[in-house]
Amino acid sequence: MDAVRLRRVNRCQAQDLSGKLTDLYVDSRDMSPPEACRRLSRRRFLNRLTADIRRPGFAMVVAETNGLVGCAFGFPVRGDGFWWLGFDAALSRGIEQLTAPKGVFAVTDILVRPHPRDAHVARRLQDRLLADHQAQLGATLVDGADLPALAALRSWGWLDVGEIWKPPIGATLLRVLVLPVKERAAARLRGPAHDAWTRWPG
Repeated sequence: MDAVRLRRVNRCQAQDLSGKLTDLYVDSRDMSPPEACRRLSRRRFLNRLTADIRRPGFAMVVAETNGLVGCAFGFPVRGDGFWWLGFDAALSRGIEQLTAPKGVFAVTDILVRPHPRDAHVARRLQDRLLADHQAQLGATLVDGADLPALAALRSWGWLDVGEIWKPPIGATLLRVLVLPVKERAAARLRGPAHDAWTRWPG
């Protein structure tokens, strides 16, 4: 693989790249089902991408060689608790405190074309996306059945904190993972156990 370059793209550029990003989504996953399922998967991804592009603070980093080989995108988590609605357990007060000043950045997706170095590129994309926004904590949702993705994220330091129910995504409970980016965030997550939990209204 040629040297991989990372660069930020704005909303308009992300919208212009939506077709290539959808192709990247298909290439980065095992799309062996029938063509009808592939089309449905493409449409769902494109709808999700379009919705995310409209969110306040949306950001994307792409990886390129002689073409697009990967991307990571997401948005800051609002302090009103909306992102956590459907969380099936008590939420760490440390996470709540980090959310209040917009210290949490939700990583919606990390996509990389299959290649022996894909994990390295994926992690570089993740790190750049979070660093650009000076996030103290990353947060992401993963299908519990996607064991390779869960294993990769955990190996990078992501912590599994429970499950969340997101009806628009479908009848699937998703795993909630968080990544302390700064030591202060890690310290808050290690706070006192006796009063360290609160629960967002479901």
